[in-house]
Amino acid sequence: MTIIKRFFAKIFAFLVVKKIEGSYSNSVSIQLKIFNQLIRKASKTKFGLDHNFDSIKSVQDYIQTVPVRDYEGIKKYIEDIKLGQKDVLWPGRPKYLAKTSGTTSGVKHIPITKESMPNHIISSRNALLFYINKTGKTDFLNGKTIFLQGSPKLEKIKGIFNGRLSGIVAHHIPSYLSKNNLPSYKTNSIDNWEEKVEAICEETINENMTVIGGIPSWVQMYFEKIIKKSTKKNISEVFKNFKLYIYGGVNFSPYERIFRKLIGKKIDSIEYYPASEGFFAYQNSQADKSLLLEFNGGIFYEFIKVDEFESSNYERYTLGNVELDVNYILVISSNAGLWAYNTGDTVKFTSLNPPKILVTGRYKHFISAFGEHVIVNEVEQSIAEVCKKQKINILEFTVAPMINPKHGLPYHEWWIEFEERNVELNVFSEEVDKKLQEKNIYYKDLIKGKVLKSLEIREVKRGGFNRHMKSAGKLGGQNKVPKLSNNRDFIKGLEKFVNH
Repeated sequence: MTIIKRFFAKIFAFLVVKKIEGSYSNSVSIQLKIFNQLIRKASKTKFGLDHNFDSIKSVQDYIQTVPVRDYEGIKKYIEDIKLGQKDVLWPGRPKYLAKTSGTTSGVKHIPITKESMPNHIISSRNALLFYINKTGKTDFLNGKTIFLQGSPKLEKIKGIFNGRLSGIVAHHIPSYLSKNNLPSYKTNSIDNWEEKVEAICEETINENMTVIGGIPSWVQMYFEKIIKKSTKKNISEVFKNFKLYIYGGVNFSPYERIFRKLIGKKIDSIEYYPASEGFFAYQNSQADKSLLLEFNGGIFYEFIKVDEFESSNYERYTLGNVELDVNYILVISSNAGLWAYNTGDTVKFTSLNPPKILVTGRYKHFISAFGEHVIVNEVEQSIAEVCKKQKINILEFTVAPMINPKHGLPYHEWWIEFEERNVELNVFSEEVDKKLQEKNIYYKDLIKGKVLKSLEIREVKRGGFNRHMKSAGKLGGQNKVPKLSNNRDFIKGLEKFVNH
């Protein structure tokens, strides 16, 4: 039966991939078709009436009529939905409200409709089908799969289910996959993250795990615990058939060395780009780290150049007129009822046919205390390259500006948790600073002009970041350590976990 299953998986993958690849050259027209469908469908909603959707005949009309807004801009509509009103942002009522933490809005509730839900499921499936088609590998279908994620327990707001995206998606795992999926509902529902990971270890330690997914920092915690519990040397000895790691939400490159050590070998990985607002892209080739934009999933995309966004006269681009290697803010309109919604994510195009992107960070996650505008991508690349060169493993890191030091010039302060305690910090910091100067000319000019001095490193104790996240109530699930901050809010309290 297993051989038959794998055979049909290859046939299905071939058909789906062929269809998607055949649509690459039509991606711009497909986007326009989606745009027109969205406007027509929502024309009688409260938002559609407020913004004269009936008079919108083109994308340019839309740009002139519907301003770009963040969560605060749609919050009043969300509150109407939470009060039980219908036809607010999208016809009817959402199927779910995905709960996510905002940097300025507190808890956000993002609508997911019956029309938008398939985007989250099918995009994830298509990423796996591309993997099967391009590599020919189907062995991973023989074993068990686990995704370290939030609780599937959902609450109700006026009859609408409410919970974390990963918990919502857990209710939509296809039946042909659910029997191989772990952990159990009971274990997945444990609220305390450390208890949950312990229970997951107990459930999986003797299973034939072939696919493991989740945010790198939390999967790393799981790996370390299960290695210790099993008394094995690495994950490959615990799970001999472990074939594939799936992740999303963060850049994997800073974690690659420690993962290879924990696993004991290099394995394939697939990057997803999911968010509560939609599943935007996925890796469709093992030979290319860039992600295929999900251009036919009920989402209409716009892009704003990062260096223009602060001005009141920025241009809104579509898939038809974007350029390669330009840093854009990702803006979406979707069948979830989001309209010209600023996701806060920044991306660069690496290809236009097919449309492929790299996620470069968050618009609010940067350092520009002195005009340097250092972005996440530059920081992650710099530290990953130095770690590879010096054969050093890092477990976690974050960067914040030191604007008013007691002595000398201001600088960027890097808080790093190393696996080893014998790292020559002066050599490491000098190399990272050089890499960052190569990648960011503004930072280099400020260093050379004696406005900033070279970065300094604070060495965080083993487990320090996890203890800090726990103290902030953000251990596990979809919570992530911000790699960059333009202030020192995140690192407040991290001082007590530093090696002196």
